[in-house]
Amino acid sequence: MTESALRDEICRVGESLFARGYVHATAGNISVRLPDGGYLITPTDACLGTLDPARLAHVNAEGVQTAGDRASKTLTLHRRIYGADPQAGCVIHTHSTHLVALSLAPRWGADTPTSDDLLPPITPYFVMKVGHVPMIPYHRPGDPVVGELVAQRMTRMQAAGIPIRAVMLERLGPTVWHGSPAEASAVLEELEETARLWLLTGAAPLTPDQIDELRQQFGAAW
Repeated sequence: MTESALRDEICRVGESLFARGYVHATAGNISVRLPDGGYLITPTDACLGTLDPARLAHVNAEGVQTAGDRASKTLTLHRRIYGADPQAGCVIHTHSTHLVALSLAPRWGADTPTSDDLLPPITPYFVMKVGHVPMIPYHRPGDPVVGELVAQRMTRMQAAGIPIRAVMLERLGPTVWHGSPAEASAVLEELEETARLWLLTGAAPLTPDQIDELRQQFGAAW
């Protein structure tokens, strides 16, 4: 996809997420990796529902902004995710309501010291399309420490054979990534809707046998 097409795709996805309530006001940001190793990222304090393709921030491979409005304060986080996952082509961060609500409440696995998953595996599509979503402890918006914590978690889980494509920033919101804006948006939507289902029902997780079946039939990385 050309840079011009990627600019348009960022704006299309931003408008779609805003129209359906997955982002609000000036919360959230979207970036893509360019073929030359640089990035496009939404400007700081921009409304994702009214993005202008020409005003997206262009950042080179060294992380230096070369054009556009001032880049989102989460640029460091986005770059660390791209560095930890060579397959990531797009990163989306939002303040989705139900997910933020979950990060403010006792987690389902809080009584298990080794678990920091935000959500239990309550639906097959959450297991297949999203997977594990670790909670990253609270730091102020834009704190570069967050990028380091996320990259470390990605590396540890990859080494354990459980790659992830989403994390939850405590009190802030989810950050998801995938090969394209459309794919990353689909992960974000599935994640937020699973959070909404969990808050509405408190449903029991799928059984180990049911999850193993999803691994065998669909290659689910859970």
